[in-house]
Amino acid sequence: MTGCCGHDAKFEGVSADYKRRLWIVIALNAAMFIVEMTAGHYAKSQALQADALDFLGDALTYGISLAVIGASIRVRTTAALAKGVSLLLMGLWVFGSTLYRVFYVGVPEAEIMGVVGALALATNLISVLLLVSYKDGDANVRSVWLCSRNDAIGNVAVMFAALGVWGTSTGWPDLIVAAIMATLFLSSAYQIVRQALQERQGAEPHVHGEAR
Repeated sequence: MTGCCGHDAKFEGVSADYKRRLWIVIALNAAMFIVEMTAGHYAKSQALQADALDFLGDALTYGISLAVIGASIRVRTTAALAKGVSLLLMGLWVFGSTLYRVFYVGVPEAEIMGVVGALALATNLISVLLLVSYKDGDANVRSVWLCSRNDAIGNVAVMFAALGVWGTSTGWPDLIVAAIMATLFLSSAYQIVRQALQERQGAEPHVHGEAR
């Protein structure tokens, strides 16, 4: 953990306890992807399906983060670029399917949205509690913490969408939340790709200098 034993160095994930917790979080996210995507299909909810993709993206992202712990800057930036591209593709899919539903709006099942949204929130809160001790690590470690924290916020948005669907008897609250989540996907993809390219570019002069 950061700052333990009086050290100021950033925690880089090289810890059996951290890796064990990360494996648990990966399993939770993979399970919730299956649950939420299935529920989203039956409930006809774009917001649930968007959140399900978020769980899938997190499981893959956390798996990549686990694999590159202690690796070189080139390996870590390549992994970050892969994360960014996957988020971009998910964002485009959610945005495109949401636009389609704008012209073919069905009313989602608010009850299913609410129950599954609450289950997703509980899952992410467990993940947050598991990772909070390592929230101040390096960029790779901190990105895992931030994803879990932000996902919990996203789950609250899905529950508000369920309330909106129930209160208005229309699918528009669901579509609005799905569109917001798609925007977050695209924004995160841009930030990750930009940072990865900057880190790789900054490391190249050092590598070339050592090669001389």
